[in-house]
Amino acid sequence: MVNENNITLTVPEEYAGTRIDVFIYNALEEELSRSFIQKLLKNNHITVDGMPVKPNYKVKSDQQIHIIIPQPEKSTIEPEDIPLHILYEDNDIAIIHKPAGMVVHPGAGNSQHTLVNALLYHFKGLSSIGGVERPGIVHMLDKDTEGIMVIAKNDTAHNVLTKSFQSRNVIKKYEAIVTGKPSTPTDTINKAIERHPKYGHKMTVRDDGKEAITHYTLCEVWHTPQGVFSHLSIQIFTGRTHQIRV
Repeated sequence: MVNENNITLTVPEEYAGTRIDVFIYNALEEELSRSFIQKLLKNNHITVDGMPVKPNYKVKSDQQIHIIIPQPEKSTIEPEDIPLHILYEDNDIAIIHKPAGMVVHPGAGNSQHTLVNALLYHFKGLSSIGGVERPGIVHMLDKDTEGIMVIAKNDTAHNVLTKSFQSRNVIKKYEAIVTGKPSTPTDTINKAIERHPKYGHKMTVRDDGKEAITHYTLCEVWHTPQGVFSHLSIQIFTGRTHQIRV
């Protein structure tokens, strides 16, 4: 390692034939996340013997891999004194309760009053792996969903948490009110979902989509003048966008 922004690796013989992102991830002892390495590859910040390669490139013995880690962009997001319910905090993580109606990070139409604005005010340090728009953010909750979120206060914690989510070691449970009544009191739905080909902001069931596994248990049913509604306890085993809604 030359310095914190320039890294040079030599491929040992036993790693020949390994995907470059996997090799770098293991060689740096998980200092960088796989997603961050792939981003560097796509932006040509990683070269093999002086040439840029794709994330699925398989390395060869004795090749020289040079990695340039760019300086983080300067954030334009302003800290805001927004009340935040902090359930737990140590040097590495914070566990907070996100209220319904709060957007997690700034985006189109939501430049202020987001969870990130609140995090920047309440915590001095946050992980930078998610980029300048998502400091500390490891996982997401939709705007209208309230619930518990784990926040990474440094990059090491971010990598550990990301690995835990990817390996499905984190149990994710939700409570939902839905229209109608399920045909069975408990079931597991395993359907691939993907963005709608015409309405890109929506998700839909598609055979060529990503696996989405959802288990539900019926808790209660209400018959009202407005119709039938059900209370479901839900556990998801994957974290796809709008998985529960679909």
